Amino acid sequence: MADAHAKNHDYHLVDPSPWPFIGAFSGFVWAIGMVMFMHDMGPWIVILGFIGIFYTMISWWRDVIREAEKGGYHTPVVQLHLRYGMLMFIASEVMFFVAWFWAFFDAALYPGEAIQYTRAELTGGHWPPAGIEVFDPWHLPLINTLILLTSGTTVTWAHHALLHNDRDGLKWGLICTIALGVLFTCVQAYEYSHAAFSYGGHIYGATFFMATGFHGAHVLIGTIFLIVCLFRAFAGHFTPTHHFGFEAAAWYWHFVDVVWLFLFACIYIWGSAGAVPVGH
Repeated sequence: MADAHAKNHDYHLVDPSPWPFIGAFSGFVWAIGMVMFMHDMGPWIVILGFIGIFYTMISWWRDVIREAEKGGYHTPVVQLHLRYGMLMFIASEVMFFVAWFWAFFDAALYPGEAIQYTRAELTGGHWPPAGIEVFDPWHLPLINTLILLTSGTTVTWAHHALLHNDRDGLKWGLICTIALGVLFTCVQAYEYSHAAFSYGGHIYGATFFMATGFHGAHVLIGTIFLIVCLFRAFAGHFTPTHHFGFEAAAWYWHFVDVVWLFLFACIYIWGSAGAVPVGH
C-alpha cells in the first residue's frame, strides 16, 4: 500500500489550501471598500480588505517557503516551471507599464487633441503644456538613476556570491541593495514634495505621476521582496543550486531598473525638452 502512494514523479501536487479563497475574498472586500471610500463612506472597509490581503500574502508565502526548504517539493522540474511563471508575471508587468508610456506618448505627440486650450492658447499644441515647470532631468532624476543602477550591481554581486556559496557576500549584497532601494524611494518622495505641478488639472501631471508613481510602488515592493530574502539568508536558506526565491527577487529588481531607464529617457529627458525646469 505504501508503494502505491509513493511519489514517483518530479512534480508538486499541492495540498488543499485556504489562501486562494481568502485572498480572493479579501481582494473583493478591498475593492468594495475603495468604491465606498471614493464616495466618502470611510476607509474602514478598505483597511479590513488590506489586512486580509496582507495576512494571506504572509501565510501563503510562508507555506511556499516551508515547502521549498523543508518539504523538498521544489525539484528541478518544479523550479523550472516557477521560473516560467515569474517570466510570465514580469511580461505582464511590462504590458502594465506599456499602458502608461502609451498614454504619455499619445498626449505628448498629439497635444492639440489631449489638451483643452483656452482662447489665448489656440496658437498650436505643444508639450509640456504651457505654464508647466518640469523637473530638471539632470538633477534629482539623474541621481536616482545612478542610485538604481548601482543597486542593480549590488544585487548581481549578491547573486554571484550565492552561486559561489559566499554567505557573507550574499548578505552584504542584499543589505546594500535594500539600502539603495530605500534611498531611491526617499529621493523620489522628496522630488514629489517639490513638484511645481500636481496630479490633477492637466494630462501632463496625470501621466507623469501615474508612470513614475507606479514605478515607485514597484521599487517599494521589490525592496520588501529583498528584505524577505535577507531574512531568509540569515536563516540559512538558499544554496548555490536551490535559490529560486532569491532569483525571482533579483529578476524583479532588474526589471525595475530597466523600466526606470525608459522613464528617465522618455519622460524626464525627452518629455520635458524645451520646457522650463523647476527653479529656473
